[in-house]
Amino acid sequence: MQAMNPLVSIIMGSDSDLPTMKAAAEVCAEFNVPCEVAIVSAHRTPERMIEFASTAHSRGIRVIVAGAGGAAHLPGMVASLTPLPVIGVPVAITALAGVDALYSIVQMPAGIPVATVAIGNARNAGLLAVRILATSDRQLQQRLETYRESLRVAVEQKQARLEQTGWQDYPLA
Repeated sequence: MQAMNPLVSIIMGSDSDLPTMKAAAEVCAEFNVPCEVAIVSAHRTPERMIEFASTAHSRGIRVIVAGAGGAAHLPGMVASLTPLPVIGVPVAITALAGVDALYSIVQMPAGIPVATVAIGNARNAGLLAVRILATSDRQLQQRLETYRESLRVAVEQKQARLEQTGWQDYPLA
C-alpha cells in the first residue's frame, strides 16, 4: 500500500529484495508512518535512481531505506544524490550470503554517510527510520516508548518462564 504523502521511502534494486525489505514497510505500518515502496535499480535504471534520489526531499520524503544485495551500490549512490538520511540494508541474495553487500554499504567514503543495519535486518532499518522521524514528532516518540516498554515486558516474561521451567526444559519456539 502506497501512502499519499509518504515520509519514508523504501527502495530496493529488484523485486527479489522484497521478501527482506517488506519488514521495513511493516514497521512503518505498525507506527502509522506513511511510506512508499519502489524498485529503483542503481545499475539497470540509473536515470530513474538519479531522478528519485535528487527529488525525494522535495516530494516530502524525510528518510530513505535502501536495500541491495551483491555489489549493493543503491544505498551509497542514493546517499550521494540526496540531503536525506539513508539507511542501507544488505540483502543476502548471493553465494556470499549478504557479506558482500554489507561490505559495500558500510565502506562509504567520507562525506557520504549511509547508516547500515545487519544483513537482512530491514525491520531495524524501519525502526531507525521511525526513530529519526520521532525526533520532531512527540506522538511518534510516545508510540516508540510504548513499543520499547513492550520489549522490556517480553524479556521479563521470558525470564520468569525460564526461572519456572529451568534451562533444561525451557520451550524454544
